[in-house]
Amino acid sequence: EKTVKQIKNLEKAGCEIVRVAVPNEEAACAIRKIKKKIEIPLIADIHFNYKLAIQSIENGADAVRINPGNIGSELRIKDIVNCAKHYNVSMRIGVNGGSLEKDMMLKFGGVTSDALVESALKNIAILEKFGFENLKISIKVSDVLMTIDAYRKLSKLTDYPLHVGVTEAGTVLSGSIKSAIGIGILLNEGIGDTLRVSLTGDPVEEVIVAYKILSFLNIRKRGVELISCPTCGRTDINVVGIAESLEKKLSYIEKPLKVAVMGCVVNGPGEAKEADIGIAGGKGVGLIFKKGEVFKKIREDLLEESLIKEIERMVNEEKILE
Repeated sequence: EKTVKQIKNLEKAGCEIVRVAVPNEEAACAIRKIKKKIEIPLIADIHFNYKLAIQSIENGADAVRINPGNIGSELRIKDIVNCAKHYNVSMRIGVNGGSLEKDMMLKFGGVTSDALVESALKNIAILEKFGFENLKISIKVSDVLMTIDAYRKLSKLTDYPLHVGVTEAGTVLSGSIKSAIGIGILLNEGIGDTLRVSLTGDPVEEVIVAYKILSFLNIRKRGVELISCPTCGRTDINVVGIAESLEKKLSYIEKPLKVAVMGCVVNGPGEAKEADIGIAGGKGVGLIFKKGEVFKKIREDLLEESLIKEIERMVNEEKILE
């Protein structure tokens, strides 16, 4: 029930594929129950025990993620392939710096981008040998530059879809920055088909950050983009508090919308004229503006509330037109 609740929260945030860890047989069997209560595809994350991959597929997993380096013999991989073929289930080869094969480590002197790429190609060849091509690839490490280098090299050597991300990126703050740099550079170069932001925290934060990366690269727009001034001596309202409050209160909106919170009426509407709507503070009074044009004056204590109501009205009007 807790897993279903977490997935429902992720769906609400815009998650389109979810991965669940399958550490034992009980978890593999739970997939059947979970699938009945969720809307998005579910991937079973398998390590070491190939039987869990087979059980997960039999219980309705839409895909399995395996690291062939820790699954064992090719015969075990073949058993997974045969089951995946039977149920028409895809696979992700997940090469990870922390579980790179020993022979690759010896050949390349440790975890390197070349070692990651060769491991991926080796495992692709194994699956192709068994006539399986319904797959995508990921090669992840926590080092941003190595991740970028590895994906650049792999993208030139295979046409399979690539799942991109910086693994074990860290806390919400540092992990978001590492992911934005690594994933952002790759996507901007046209590399990557699915993505996951890896953060130590609520997985909903991962989805939010992922959409912001896509949005700022103009790849996909979803939800509110909040722009706000850094504050200065002209600031007459609590920009920090209002901006943080609005970001939370408007997080449910799916429509792409640019909202501005500016600290003064001198530069506010002009500096944020690209915003769909915004507020600029004054002494005791503030402005609501749209596309740089003043819309109405509002008492300072009603600014945030009035802005939210106007945004909701804009969203509802567009829904009626659709």
